[in-house]
Amino acid sequence: MPTRTYDSPKRVAAAVEKRDRVVEAASRVLSARTDIAAFSLDAVAKAAGVTRLTVYNQFGSRRGLLEAVFDARARRGGLGRIAEAMTLADPRAGLDRLVEIFCDFWGDDPAAGALHAAAALDTEFALALAERHERRREAIRVLIGRLPLDDAQDAVDLVFALTSFALFDMIRPGRSKEAVCALLKSACAAALR
Repeated sequence: MPTRTYDSPKRVAAAVEKRDRVVEAASRVLSARTDIAAFSLDAVAKAAGVTRLTVYNQFGSRRGLLEAVFDARARRGGLGRIAEAMTLADPRAGLDRLVEIFCDFWGDDPAAGALHAAAALDTEFALALAERHERRREAIRVLIGRLPLDDAQDAVDLVFALTSFALFDMIRPGRSKEAVCALLKSACAAALR
């Protein structure tokens, strides 16, 4: 006898709601803790009001849970707009748009600094964050690759550094997010010359 699949819209909706609740709880735990080692499946399960097994079944590991939290933060932070920047006909306009997107992202997430600092203390966290940064580098590489430059790799490296949270955070004191963005766009344009 063939196996019968059971797909109930209510069951699917409940599973999605539970997953979202766990991701939100994980984001709160991650943002509230100064000790990244305290970010565990057990701590998140407790905060979400579910069992550790539920968290494990949904995400497979602490790393899988981190990835889900990063994805949720990226969605909320508007990183989906990167696709728009990539399709602009003028690659310089695309780079300007990319800088604006990351300035919005870095400037609007109050936990960004703590999350980046946590990478220095936790290898698994650092690796997950580094993979996210490499996605930014790849978007920059694609846009710069559309420009007639003698040394595109130097330009990619410079723009990558200029669009980092670390630089954004360093030059932010005393400036509005918009002023930081204008300064970074100007610096990126200079890096391309």
